Amino acid sequence: MQSRTPPGADPGPTRAELDSRLSAELASVVAGARRRAVRDGDRQIDTAHLLHSLLETDPEVRAVFENGAQVVRLLGYLVQRSIGYGLQWQGTVEDSGAVPVVGSVQEAGWSPAALSAMDVALERAESREDPRALGMDLLAGLTADPECRAVEVLGRAGVDVEMLLQRVEAGCRQYASGGHGFAGGHSSGR
Repeated sequence: MQSRTPPGADPGPTRAELDSRLSAELASVVAGARRRAVRDGDRQIDTAHLLHSLLETDPEVRAVFENGAQVVRLLGYLVQRSIGYGLQWQGTVEDSGAVPVVGSVQEAGWSPAALSAMDVALERAESREDPRALGMDLLAGLTADPECRAVEVLGRAGVDVEMLLQRVEAGCRQYASGGHGFAGGHSSGR
């Protein structure tokens, strides 16, 4: 696989620097995705690992989905990853090519699509002048690449990705305007 990061590009932050730019909840999501990738025998954290960990860890992310049944369906697909659904991914690198990887995060052991999603999350935090990215930022990053594994799982579970992104954006606007959490979500004491 060829790198789409241009030669001479900034190598990006170290793992400790990246963790310092994530909320406690999002750092927990990344740690969970890392453990899941290792346990599943995958070489890299991919967007499906991140989505799975987000759904398990972040109540604000779960709250933007249409209903609890949709979250249960999603988790069902994600749990089946190592026993059926998703086996075609085993041993392959997730790189849809839909979103160029030229950003600031260059963490070893991440798929190009997962790096792009994390870059989007960090950029969203910066744009609202928040020092730390949140789970909702990462969810928006995951949905930014229509060809990534997370979006494939969302589609198979019957999630309208465009509608999901609208709910994420509505929640982010509420947060930025001084709300105490995302629309439909819970405050997590940032």
